Amino acid sequence: MSVDPAQREDVLFGVAPGGEPVERHVLDNGRLRVAVLSYGATIQRLEVADGTDVVLGLDTLDDYLHRSRYFGAVVGRYGNRIARGRFTLDGREHRLAVNNGEHSLHGGVRGFDKRVWRVEEAGPQEITLSLLSPDGEEGYPGTLRAAVRYVLDGDALRLEYRAATDAPTVVNLTNHSYFNLAGSGDVRGHVVTIEADRYLPVDEGKIPTGELAPVAGTPFDFTRPARVDARLGGRYDHCFVLRGGMTVSDPGSGRTMTVTTTEPGVQFYTGHMLDGAATPYGPFAGLCLETQRFPDSPNRPGFPSTVLRPGEEYTSTTTYLFSTGSA
Repeated sequence: MSVDPAQREDVLFGVAPGGEPVERHVLDNGRLRVAVLSYGATIQRLEVADGTDVVLGLDTLDDYLHRSRYFGAVVGRYGNRIARGRFTLDGREHRLAVNNGEHSLHGGVRGFDKRVWRVEEAGPQEITLSLLSPDGEEGYPGTLRAAVRYVLDGDALRLEYRAATDAPTVVNLTNHSYFNLAGSGDVRGHVVTIEADRYLPVDEGKIPTGELAPVAGTPFDFTRPARVDARLGGRYDHCFVLRGGMTVSDPGSGRTMTVTTTEPGVQFYTGHMLDGAATPYGPFAGLCLETQRFPDSPNRPGFPSTVLRPGEEYTSTTTYLFSTGSA
């Protein structure tokens, strides 16, 4: 159903610096309870069947404005990194806002995570939010109309993305939730499986070298279950080439999350760079499984294309299925 404007005061979470009201909507199907903010299309809370909140969230809009590290937000127009903040499309070079050293990360200085999305429809078990990104925003060409739909389905949360443009552009949308299935503490004891036979090696700036390297015999082999901290001290921030899904479990609580996606890759980030002085959370407080196309694809013809042209529709679906280890 459409949102009744007369009821919007009941869901007011705050007012953004530009004067836009920020709404908070709660989805509940008796199994999952999810709070979604219109600021950044953010998943603020995700309570599984036993009532445990398994994502990192913040209490106030001011926290999201000043203390967030993309907690729960949809990032875009291009999730992950674009080298040196530039790419060439149809013979024309586009220069982007850089915010990660000399590179552009998650859409630039004011990406989709820092925009107030429009609530198009909101019901007890689903919500659709949309965003208009004008031509030239953060350096990206074309006016992009993007939308994300959150749907509860039993013990699963499904994210459905779509986008259209009026001029050739690049698009790579993902959700940046940090998961902690224990509900507190850190995730180094979580056990992870990623159905991926290859990963993307990166340089010192975390830009892919272009190689799709085999995981076999390396610290990046999660084809069999492994603790987060079993190798490399648990410090991962790498893209894996998917051939299937992903599973994360917390042995202490018995909670499990299974992730499936239409995307070819996932950025596995273990939150080791979180700063407890700058945010309410310290290192390893949560891990991310950012389903997506590959980083720096606009500069890598051999990677899956992220180009979107007029008349085409960008679509992407990711599902998170939870089990609490009990009926």
